[in-house]
Order: sequence, then structure tokens, then C-alpha cells
Amino acid sequence: MDRHTGISRWYGAGPLHLLALLASLALTGYAVQRLVVDRPLAVAIWFVGAAVAHDLVLLPLYSIADLSARSVLRRRAPARTAGVGWINHLRVPVFLSGLLLLVWFPLILDLSVPYAGATGLSEGVYLGRWLAITGVLFGLSAVVLAIRIRRARPPRRGRDVRDS
Repeated sequence: MDRHTGISRWYGAGPLHLLALLASLALTGYAVQRLVVDRPLAVAIWFVGAAVAHDLVLLPLYSIADLSARSVLRRRAPARTAGVGWINHLRVPVFLSGLLLLVWFPLILDLSVPYAGATGLSEGVYLGRWLAITGVLFGLSAVVLAIRIRRARPPRRGRDVRDS
């Protein structure tokens, strides 16, 4: 029997989850307080802009991409994947690569004019590095999927050498 039934019944999860939620809310409150004091209008514009850009641009784009990938690969995947879920092996590297692109796009696309002057570093290497990281992410995901498929398949029964 669960010893945290009172908290679980009242809150819906265990006490560790509640502590993590309260800690993240406190950290968020601290960050908001520090940002809003210095530049309240800029923070409000950024927050509204990020919400609008996500909901009107990014959400439809990645929803369409996910539906397209599942519909194109649905016919081929079940026979080859031996009952192993494969879609997350596509979603995870796409998400991580997209997140890297979103964070570093000014450097990847050579849009950051004062970068070289401020740091003394060239920004010409970022596109190649981002492509290399993306390739490694997809390669690792493919290896993990291959291992999972191999483990899920029953061993093949071949002819014994003595039977022939």
C-alpha cells in the first residue's frame, strides 16, 4: 500500500513530484523577477512573441512533419521493425537538431555580424558542425533502433550441419 496516499489523493502525484514542481516554480519566479525589474516591456513582448510564434508557426510545422513521416513510413515499418516503436527514433534526433538550429541559427546561417569582432572567432564552422552533429544524432538513433529490432526478433532456426 502507498504510504503517501493522502498527498497522492490530494495532489495527484507523489511528494517528490510536488517538491520538484515547487522548486521549478521558485526558480522561474526568481528569473521572472530579475528580468521584469530591468526590462518589463521587452520581457512581455518576448513572451507574447514566443507564444504566438510557437502556436502559429512551429506547432503546425512540426505536426505536419510528424504526420507526414508516420503516413509515409507506416506501410514499410511494421514488417521491418518487428513490433518495435520506431517513430521516436525519428522524433528525438529531429527535435534535438531543430533545437540546436533554433538556438544557434544566427551563427549557423552566418547572420551574426558582430560575432567575429566581439570574440575573434570565425562563424563559418557552425554550419558544418551543426550538420555533423545532426548526422551523428540520426546515426546513433539508427543504431539504437537496429539493436532494439535485433533483440525483439526471435532467433532464426536454421538447419543443423549434422542433418544434411
